Amino acid sequence: MSMKATIHNMFTTNEKLDDDLDELGHMPSSTSQTACSESGPPDGGFQAWGTAFGCFLMQFCGFGYISSFGVYQDYYTRIYLANHPPSAISWIGALTAFLAINVTLISGPLYDRGWFYRLMITGSLLQSLSLFALSFTKPGQFYLAFVVQGVLAGFGMGLTYAPSIAVVSQHFSRRRTLVMSLVTSGTPLGSMIHPIMLNHLLNGTVGFANGVRASAGFVSVLLLIACLFMRTRELPIPTASYTAVARKCSREVLFILMTVGSLLFQIGFFFPVFYLQLDSAKHGIDINFSFYSLVIMNAACFIGRCTAGIIATYTGVLNLTIASAVACSVLIISMIALSDVASVVALGLAYGYFSGVYIALLVPMVTVLTPDLSELGARMGIFCTFTAFSGLISGPISGALLGSQYKWWIPSLFSGFISLVGSLMFVAMRLMIYRREINGKYP
Repeated sequence: MSMKATIHNMFTTNEKLDDDLDELGHMPSSTSQTACSESGPPDGGFQAWGTAFGCFLMQFCGFGYISSFGVYQDYYTRIYLANHPPSAISWIGALTAFLAINVTLISGPLYDRGWFYRLMITGSLLQSLSLFALSFTKPGQFYLAFVVQGVLAGFGMGLTYAPSIAVVSQHFSRRRTLVMSLVTSGTPLGSMIHPIMLNHLLNGTVGFANGVRASAGFVSVLLLIACLFMRTRELPIPTASYTAVARKCSREVLFILMTVGSLLFQIGFFFPVFYLQLDSAKHGIDINFSFYSLVIMNAACFIGRCTAGIIATYTGVLNLTIASAVACSVLIISMIALSDVASVVALGLAYGYFSGVYIALLVPMVTVLTPDLSELGARMGIFCTFTAFSGLISGPISGALLGSQYKWWIPSLFSGFISLVGSLMFVAMRLMIYRREINGKYP
């Protein structure tokens, strides 16, 4: 089963999404909705649920771990790599996130060719080895940390990320949407647990070396369990090339606006993710509480992801995306006012929730703007290729604006306003669709 069919069926099996398609004035063909179900997935059983559990662990150890980089950013800036500016340090986390997304362009076609087990084993080994290698870095060894934590870990996570979601569709048809949401919830759950564990290990009596080894051991055990549980049922089918789909996308104004809007928005989007903990610590807030700032934000993000689909049923995908993007932009600017525990809690809860809503709506938004859903996998790859650059440059730009003087209002204003510009691209999409609806024309 191809990754295109996987992502497609993840959202087309929920008939309530038809309201979103009408909302955008764009109804794809329904003939591909049952493409996967015709092969007769069991929709249950030990092997199916075991695979779902293994995929959940992959998400927990993948992007769930990437989201905890704020802990490393704080520790590196204050202690371990204090002789390097925050902008340089943030390149480590930025590159990890960038590679984890962009390597999908490699892992996707390999999954379609039946390389699932090799991708899972290789990716898991790279991620595990990168964390153990990180524990041997010494204070001030920036480039070694950059290579093992930024390059190796990012590449390993990229090999496992998309295939570990795609394989679920081989086991579920009627319950596919439910199981997919359970699998992807591993990311925000990992975003809550990993920061707590890392904060106690790195800033406690254990120290950096043994703390990272303990974290590496924990992740390695979970990755091993995941590999033992995951199973495939059938060989994937070939996919279309990205080239033909890319030519179509380059002529679609709505797709271009969506991609550019997401790219601009996410340049500012990552500022609180990377710097909230450091911001609270530098403002004199109790260091023990600062450690939990990311946990508070990720807990709210988990709730936002879980409720986004329900709310979008009534508001429409694009309308809710606009609302969440504008709210995030305003909250990023409001980081200027961060000064005490109450402001950290309020900002963490609000930003975590609306950022979770935004993230949850990205794939549905691409889906409803896809005229031929057999091209959805390729379109997702093209979309992610461009938007991944936002995560790559966001942290370094914010760190450079922050400077050694820690002038927080400068990166807060920049990140907030550039996110707001991205939000206006979504507003332009909404106006364009509304105009086409009036004229009886559809995108």
